[in-house]
Amino acid sequence: MKTNFIIMNAGMPVHKPAIEQLLVILAVKLAVAASLASILTRSQRFQRMLLREERTLTQRFQMALVCAAIFGSGVAVRVLTRNDYAAVDLGLEGCLVMGMLGGYMTGLVSGVLISIPAMFNGELMSMPLLAAVGVLGGLLRDVAPDKEAIWKFSPFPDLSLWRMIRKRDLRLPAFSLLCILVILLTELLRSGIARTGLLFALQHQQKWMPLPPWTWVAVYATTLFATVLPIKVWNSNRNERKLEQQQLRLNEARLAALSRQINPHFLFNTLNSVTALIRQDPDQARQVVYKLSNILRRLLRQQENLTPLREELSFIDDYLAIEMVRFGDKLRVVKDIDPATLDMLVPSMLLQPIVENSIRHGLASKVDGGTVRLRSRLIAGKFQILVEDDGVGIPESKLATLFEQGIGVNNVNERLKVLFGDDYKMWIDSRMGEGTSTGIELPEQVSGTVGRVESLVGTS
Repeated sequence: MKTNFIIMNAGMPVHKPAIEQLLVILAVKLAVAASLASILTRSQRFQRMLLREERTLTQRFQMALVCAAIFGSGVAVRVLTRNDYAAVDLGLEGCLVMGMLGGYMTGLVSGVLISIPAMFNGELMSMPLLAAVGVLGGLLRDVAPDKEAIWKFSPFPDLSLWRMIRKRDLRLPAFSLLCILVILLTELLRSGIARTGLLFALQHQQKWMPLPPWTWVAVYATTLFATVLPIKVWNSNRNERKLEQQQLRLNEARLAALSRQINPHFLFNTLNSVTALIRQDPDQARQVVYKLSNILRRLLRQQENLTPLREELSFIDDYLAIEMVRFGDKLRVVKDIDPATLDMLVPSMLLQPIVENSIRHGLASKVDGGTVRLRSRLIAGKFQILVEDDGVGIPESKLATLFEQGIGVNNVNERLKVLFGDDYKMWIDSRMGEGTSTGIELPEQVSGTVGRVESLVGTS
């Protein structure tokens, strides 16, 4: 036997299943608001819209079109299903959010477009109300104490009141309270107009009349949080994007600082060589200055963080020409370069500090000099570069802390870390009296392609 549960309200019966159905719809409405906001964040174009605080007229119109398509679809579904899927109608909340985030025009255009399905359904007050709500959202944006206040306002009035009591700056708490009042006012307007039958309101469907007072509290709270949820979801995504951009700028600054550190270091050592040669052999000094001018010209031209290996080797040739003028036959250079690696991208000024260490710390103190060997190869999808010498070697005690000392090796390792994260290897093997080998393993990045590495430092 079926039992009907009756709740008495002002002398009139309300079926308990109807109230439960209303509460379920309100809960689904909040879930739909969060879902639609999450779907929009998947669009890179929409993310860029959110990141802009100042927008052109065209950008505001585009923002209105995108959001009207999403929220207007919910209104259309509700109309076509004859209110069976009322929870997907977020027209009022969408207009208010668009006005708050995009300004008067975005809110007004959103309101007009979102209301079109309802207007065809005979809800003639939909367009005036939603357009007015969109403009009201734009007014909130104008009275916000700063650009971030729209994203920071709290839907909890007790929290806002507590902040007003605690903090001397009352602007943000007061703005939060204003936003809450405006959102509740829009729901009050909808509820009042819906009594005329010219507008849809969830709580005024005839089969749910009348409702206990606490259900009205649930309806107003749902409108409040359905408006706040998209803003909070988008703000979370917006903060992530801003952190990514800050990290990109930090990476660029670190790379620039490292480059500024190594270029004067290299220049200082080269000028010392020129100073020595001026006394001993002025003609050779002139050749060194000419080679140095080629190097400096290339450094001044260099804007990218990555460069093809063939260009890096050309740079090393000029550098070695300077060193060979000074060391003469004591310095020998052997290249074993895989032709397939010549177009692979490497960090600019990658090899010079390593080659310089091999010459100055490995070979300079040997009476008969020695050999520097440059190798490159592709192994199992990885690009390896080796710089080897047959110099005096590095003591084991010093080898353990080599990446923490000096400018050359430490600088190279730091730049690789910024550019490639964990997707690289750098190692140094050395034996006293036998020589040192420095190896670098990088992911394959071919010249002429846009890779993940360049996007990490914001140069793509």
